[in-house]
Amino acid sequence: MIEVLKILSVSIIPIIMSIILIYGYIKRIRLYDAFVEGAKEGFNTALRIMPYLITIFIAIGIFKRSGAMNILVNIVTPFAKIAGVPKEVIPLALMRPISGSGALAVVKEIVTEYGPDSFIGRVASTMMGSAETIFYTMAVYFGVVGIKDSRHTLPAAIISHIAAVIASVLICNIVFR
Repeated sequence: MIEVLKILSVSIIPIIMSIILIYGYIKRIRLYDAFVEGAKEGFNTALRIMPYLITIFIAIGIFKRSGAMNILVNIVTPFAKIAGVPKEVIPLALMRPISGSGALAVVKEIVTEYGPDSFIGRVASTMMGSAETIFYTMAVYFGVVGIKDSRHTLPAAIISHIAAVIASVLICNIVFR
């Protein structure tokens, strides 16, 4: 099974790219022109969402440097223990919805300290791949289409994040213990 996953992980991108190229050829789509047009639209979108991104990056910086992260870790730790979440990954669970690069830095620290094959390293890696940067994603996508009221999006996203954190721990307990 592991060998199949290794082969699949190495070959999936070339397979997908080949399917796209073959599909475009069959449908007589001018792929290069379509790619350039998409890149142009992507650049224009990046310009439109820049104010939202700057705002979220400033908020992340204030959150981390103010010590609010440490306070939040101390508040969340007792609840995380009940759910079986290792204390060492709580900073990751808190950082992941806020900042992908910040979460990646936390994962790097965890893997450096505990090792990639440790239970904590595996939980951190699984959690990193299972959760999303909620606030960044909302800023980008809502900024693109001009949505001002997030209504139910944020509560639903936070619930899904909590589910991803707990599922990461449960799955790692099942697979790696």
